[in-house]
Amino acid sequence: MKRPAAKTAIRKAFPRVSLCPPWLILCLCFFIAVAGATATAARAENAPLPHIDATRAFQYTREVTAFGPRYMGNENHKKLERYIVDHLKGDQVEDDAFTADTVEGKFAVRNIIAKFPGTKDGIIVILGHYDTNYPLRNIGYVGANDGGSSTAILLEFANQLRVAPGKKRDGYSVWLVWTDGEEAVRKWSDTDSLYGTRHLAERWEKDGTLKKIKALMVMDMIGDADLDILRDSNGTPWLLDLIYSAAERLGYQSHFYAMQGPVEDDHLPFVKRGVPSADVIDLDYGYNNVFHHTAQDTIDKLSPKSEEIAGDTIMLTIQMLDQR
Repeated sequence: MKRPAAKTAIRKAFPRVSLCPPWLILCLCFFIAVAGATATAARAENAPLPHIDATRAFQYTREVTAFGPRYMGNENHKKLERYIVDHLKGDQVEDDAFTADTVEGKFAVRNIIAKFPGTKDGIIVILGHYDTNYPLRNIGYVGANDGGSSTAILLEFANQLRVAPGKKRDGYSVWLVWTDGEEAVRKWSDTDSLYGTRHLAERWEKDGTLKKIKALMVMDMIGDADLDILRDSNGTPWLLDLIYSAAERLGYQSHFYAMQGPVEDDHLPFVKRGVPSADVIDLDYGYNNVFHHTAQDTIDKLSPKSEEIAGDTIMLTIQMLDQR
């Protein structure tokens, strides 16, 4: 009999009150959401700034360049494929391999994809081509910057993205793609260029992957000792702005967007399909771009500091995308 009495006493001590009005509940939800977003932003702002190992990235560039000309179909191209895959042992790697029918005949093309799973639903894709220019195959063209630096920076990104076995990175999944057949085999055109990414974009459109991509960034010619990343007007404005914000936080903004204009590169097949994309490229390689696609594209024109600037900026951009 004492328990009911206690209950009655409690009801009298705490009389029934009316429920919170709906407008107050909405206000509370709003303030909680704002507080959560502010806390997330603060964590992102206070997170350690990423730093790649520029010495290691430059050593990769040196080793890639040392293979010599690496155009589709030659033995050095195959050696470089093995070199890339050997550096990805233990990672989740898959191929997008096919035969391209070109104006110079049929060529085996191989995009190498390394996947680093994340805790968030969505994918960030970073591309960089590893082939060198086929029409320049007889002049000793080694493509230290154009093909070498992009191959190397993705290898260093793989080092930065690895986590403990069985774990996932805290953010979106990141896919690194060493693209093949970026260069023309005779003369650049819509049909004689971008063989690897045109095939990959079509494949990902068919299997639904494109819908999952939050952002796609191309790394190309990022080793130039006098680094000046162009603002590509073919890219997605908000993503270009985000990259610049990352560069600004790192104090690298003077190396970005002094020039602007449209660039045709590995991002175009994805741009045409509505994927948010950006090309991180320096097309001012030597005075008046004099070293581009010449035998002068050699390792002595490059700098580990430039690879650090480009690499750190994109790693921070990934971090900022994770928080969006």
